[in-house]
Amino acid sequence: MTGRPGRTGKSGSQASAGDLLELVRSGRAVTRGALQQATGLSRATVGQRLDRLFRAGWLREGAGGPVGSPLGGRPSITLEFDDSHAVVLAADLDTRHARAAVLTLTGEILAEHSGTLVIEDGPEAVLGELGRWFAESLGKAGHRAAEVCGIGLAVPGPVDRESGRVVQPPIMPGWDGYDIRGRLSRAFTEHTGAPAVPVLVENDANLMAYGEQRTGHPDCAAFVLVKVSTGIGAGVVVDGSIYRGVDGGAGDIGHIRVGAEALCRCGSYGCLAAVASGGAVARRLTEAGVPAASGSDVRDLLAAGHPEAAALAREAGRRVGDVLATVVTLLNPGVLMIAGDLAGTPFLTGMRELLYQRALPRSTARLDVVTSRLGERAALVGAGALVVEHLYAPRRVEERLVALGV
Repeated sequence: MTGRPGRTGKSGSQASAGDLLELVRSGRAVTRGALQQATGLSRATVGQRLDRLFRAGWLREGAGGPVGSPLGGRPSITLEFDDSHAVVLAADLDTRHARAAVLTLTGEILAEHSGTLVIEDGPEAVLGELGRWFAESLGKAGHRAAEVCGIGLAVPGPVDRESGRVVQPPIMPGWDGYDIRGRLSRAFTEHTGAPAVPVLVENDANLMAYGEQRTGHPDCAAFVLVKVSTGIGAGVVVDGSIYRGVDGGAGDIGHIRVGAEALCRCGSYGCLAAVASGGAVARRLTEAGVPAASGSDVRDLLAAGHPEAAALAREAGRRVGDVLATVVTLLNPGVLMIAGDLAGTPFLTGMRELLYQRALPRSTARLDVVTSRLGERAALVGAGALVVEHLYAPRRVEERLVALGV
């Protein structure tokens, strides 16, 4: 979870301790001399601002490196972000299953817990159970609750960024407008006894895309991930940032109309998710005498080589590929990643067939179509990264340093 490429946009006396930390985290300036050059600050001012970061425990000195300054002198001591001073909690909710984890500030998963958690049971029960999972995971990781600096949560629905509340989620009955941040914060405190920490909530496909792009495709300026599980959603990362649209609804491709007559869980007819999601495939399998309740059941059938599941997954891939031809033409991504329960060979075969048939050749000439590298941990890694980027953004760093009295 290193800092995103870019510039602080600050120079001279305007460059704060937070700006210096961002330069170090991103690797753009990792010595005192390089920080002076990047910001125009004097040596004394750089030293004063770095001292605040050292006192907070957020920065440490590394090994001496080669002389990199045109001023010459002895080898410079490098500066490093100290990821040992805190940990992050992250959770990923699906319709019938969830994961919770403890992560370092640089994205390493230290401990995790997974199990059945039915989202239709409602936010009060589900978020309360997550609080218990967090407490157990901290114990397994050997970390105290007091070391937690924030919590990230991935949910299968559109999220309003400002409030952290889901907005009219088709597959999350009872969650619309609920105060997720407040309930999860209370659940954390109830089960650990620790004070409240910041809670960030984001759509699961967005966080999967964020985690995958940062860890596996950091140089890709336009990255699209499509999650095909019980529902269908897409996450878009442009220039290192999640693209959410004006109210968090970007990427909700599962509700694009595709001309079919199937009734979707959103109440409309003909949505892509109603005919091509894992849930839709599960329903068709059940109607054919092969019991399947969700996308995860379809995944298990595909892993076992079930021929009817494979045929329906390929058909679903063709439906999704038809829609993705428009997505690819519109966004011109460098990487299109397919993830989720259906992301296997039958689905990919059908998807590629229609995508390359319908999209403009120019739109696919430099397109890499790949599958997930992080697998079921993608949203956890993305959620952890989102928390770290929020808490260690320059302005937030200044607020936190003041609160710490340094």
